[in-house]
Amino acid sequence: MSITTDVTLSKAIAADAQVLTGAAQDYDALLELVGTARFVLLGEASHGTQEFYEERAKITRRLITEKGFNAVAVEADWPDAYRVNRYIRNQNDDTSAEQALTGFKRFPTWMWRNTEVVRFIDWLRVHNERLPAHSVSTGFYGLDLYSLFTSMTEVLAYLDRVDPQSALLARRRYACFDHFSDDSQRYGYSAGYGLAPTCEKEVVEQLQAMLLRAGQYLAQDGQQARDALFYAQQNARLVMNAERYYRTMFRGRVSSWNLRDHHMTQTLDSLEQHLTSATREPAKIVVWGHNSHIGDARATEVGRMGEWNIGQLMRERHGKEAVLIGFSTYQGTVTAASDWGETAVKKRVRNALPGSYEALFHQTGIARFMLNLRDNDQLTQLLGNDRLQRAIGVIYRPETERASHYFQAMLSQQFDAILHFDETRAVEPLEHERHWSLGEAPETFPVGV
Repeated sequence: MSITTDVTLSKAIAADAQVLTGAAQDYDALLELVGTARFVLLGEASHGTQEFYEERAKITRRLITEKGFNAVAVEADWPDAYRVNRYIRNQNDDTSAEQALTGFKRFPTWMWRNTEVVRFIDWLRVHNERLPAHSVSTGFYGLDLYSLFTSMTEVLAYLDRVDPQSALLARRRYACFDHFSDDSQRYGYSAGYGLAPTCEKEVVEQLQAMLLRAGQYLAQDGQQARDALFYAQQNARLVMNAERYYRTMFRGRVSSWNLRDHHMTQTLDSLEQHLTSATREPAKIVVWGHNSHIGDARATEVGRMGEWNIGQLMRERHGKEAVLIGFSTYQGTVTAASDWGETAVKKRVRNALPGSYEALFHQTGIARFMLNLRDNDQLTQLLGNDRLQRAIGVIYRPETERASHYFQAMLSQQFDAILHFDETRAVEPLEHERHWSLGEAPETFPVGV
């Protein structure tokens, strides 16, 4: 696309942009767009940007207090998030949000153990405490499937309490994993390449056994018993899906990606059914995840290669009951690692590439704004062509920016709205080493030019 066309397009965007000033009414238009929808998916263009966490929390608070949303489901492991869920409902011994978040020990810890999440969890706890008696409290749940061994432990702990005989059988089934020292990737590599027997049969049998005995476990009536069973069943389902995920992750990106996002969507649907059954009112859920999971994959080049994601699956299942909101930034800093498992560093985010959506938004000269992409036919048409879009995950490699962090997307088909913050800051981890605050060396190091 020519520079002239980009300038014209930026002017059209500026004319339709709803400026965000930090005022209480900033997200009135967004809540109007949500309307009566029951699923609001809030994205992020990186896993380490302070503004994305902060603004998602602001929007979520309004959805809870003004629209009656009663669950927040995040791109995090089920057992770790459920500990937080118990904390905000005053159902465990944790005495602070920071303590409730200590379950998040797996890389990247800063995604959930950061100052913005602590503030939001504190708010959720107080919100639930102030509700009138017998009101529906808001829960906090994880959607992801990386907790293979932790979830097995949780299944066994539940069965030890309610059905010790079945716990013995479950231990025999899960003993299939004993040779892998709680190393999910080691299991996946060995089983995926035929170097060791798979545990597929055992994990399927265990889930089936728990589903068959559900009625027996609910003989002890009450919502806490129902919640405990649901938690345990979801852990058993996670073990089954994670076993398959780790076996496929070495075969190629598409198959493992699709398994993961299918599991997260399946968890979201199960959560919706559980909460609806408990309250006898349709559940309303806010989802937090990366843009790559939240935006409709069909509008991206990776979607055309066969990937699907939560946003696509939720649109296919729920239509306009699911509202997809993307986030973007042009420059600033981000908390990220240079490689998987490495220490988090505050990294400088390079100016977005020319021709990208982020560069287009930067040209408007507006520091923060929202674009409604659903209710504006002209803007939908203007932003309906392929253009570069940046995605930073837990790893950021500025030296290979184009290859590592950009893909083609059609924005108006990908999201219902986009929130742009031109300059952003790195989210602050609860624990960080000295060099995090110092940041990485400038690009001119050691020459200094």
